[in-house]
Amino acid sequence: MIWFTEYQTKNTGLTVKVRESKSFQSEYQEILLLDTYEYGKMLVLDGAVQTCERDEFIYHEMLAHPALLFHSSPERVLVIGGGDGGTVREVLKHSSVKEVNLCEIDRMVIEVSKEYLPSISSKLSDERVKIFVEDGNRFLDERKGYYDVILLDLSDPVGPAEALFKRNFYQKVEQALREGGIMAAQTESPFLQEEYFRTAVKEIRAVFKNSKTYLAFIPTYPAGMWSFTIASDSVDFSDIKDTNISRLNTKYLSDTILSSLFVLPKFVSDMIEE
Repeated sequence: MIWFTEYQTKNTGLTVKVRESKSFQSEYQEILLLDTYEYGKMLVLDGAVQTCERDEFIYHEMLAHPALLFHSSPERVLVIGGGDGGTVREVLKHSSVKEVNLCEIDRMVIEVSKEYLPSISSKLSDERVKIFVEDGNRFLDERKGYYDVILLDLSDPVGPAEALFKRNFYQKVEQALREGGIMAAQTESPFLQEEYFRTAVKEIRAVFKNSKTYLAFIPTYPAGMWSFTIASDSVDFSDIKDTNISRLNTKYLSDTILSSLFVLPKFVSDMIEE
């Protein structure tokens, strides 16, 4: 019998029973592919759960669709991180999208996902997708005013991803957007990662004129409560452009959730307004 524990803080963690495990060592991190009893196949980077077959749809839908729905007609989309391919899969549900760039620093994450997580990675081979195995920070230096939507599908702000939660990086994201462009980022758990959450939201707000934070409930992520922040210099997030959710074949996002997207528990709104 194999048990795996992700230590989400010094005092708590997620423990799962595992049928089989595979380990890979890339240039950047240890990659585990776990076949779990409860959550299906699970991708773990340096001990932190990134995605799993059972609940991945929640995270990927909630990162991708709000930004795309608030845009009038998104054609060019960039995903930074997200080598598992789940965010790309959701992006391609939007018929207006003509080009998706995926920028992932670790080639092995893409390779492992393609081999072992086909339900998540299946759209990485779509003809509209171009994959760049590069550092996202440097990648943006040459992409001024190009994208309609940029989605930051980042791992936790440690190691290679730490620089991608800084104000300087968000400024590069802003500069890479076209007029009317929108960014959305995962911004950690406001319950168990309060400092990371506060900092990410604060830095985004310092760069973009308009921003809103919203939540989703993801069982395998710290505390089950996860945050996202959407931002733009010109889009008013009280005026959504597209509300036809049914055509996207979503399992978590609904018309009701979308209509109340920015309703936050009081302790979370207090946290980011302090």
